[in-house]
Amino acid sequence: MNFRIGHGYDIHRIVAGRPLVLGGVTFDTDFGLDGHSDADCVTHAVCDALLGAAGLPDIGHFFPNTDPAYKNINSQVLLARVCAELSKKSFAIGNIDVSVIAEKPKIYPRIAEMKAALAKSTHLPVTNIGIKATTNEGVGDLGRGLAIAAHAVALIAKA
Repeated sequence: MNFRIGHGYDIHRIVAGRPLVLGGVTFDTDFGLDGHSDADCVTHAVCDALLGAAGLPDIGHFFPNTDPAYKNINSQVLLARVCAELSKKSFAIGNIDVSVIAEKPKIYPRIAEMKAALAKSTHLPVTNIGIKATTNEGVGDLGRGLAIAAHAVALIAKA
């Protein structure tokens, strides 16, 4: 089989007055992430990992932040479209692994829900999706709680 690995990264600043969506799950907070879509940095990192593994352009190429069609769009819709692009190229997803970097809120209690949302959008078994949460130990904007970031890796193969 032709295995390929991709890496994705995304970061968004924390702002007041927006819902916080991570991995397709809305958290009960008084802040959200600044961005054109729902600013779900977890799902955006997954999209870029999948696109990179397939040798395709990044998420901004497919869903530019200058296009009003993507204003406040649910990033799970974007992820499903990315999966459709991979399918067109005869790629199957093996697994996805994500690291979320956030000082707040606590991610761990919602990981099962995040995995379920990503599994639904990618048509993967939940067991093929890993999500871990960490902090930035007070270092930089992430450590001061001014932003949330995510790294993702994906394994795909020619079907």
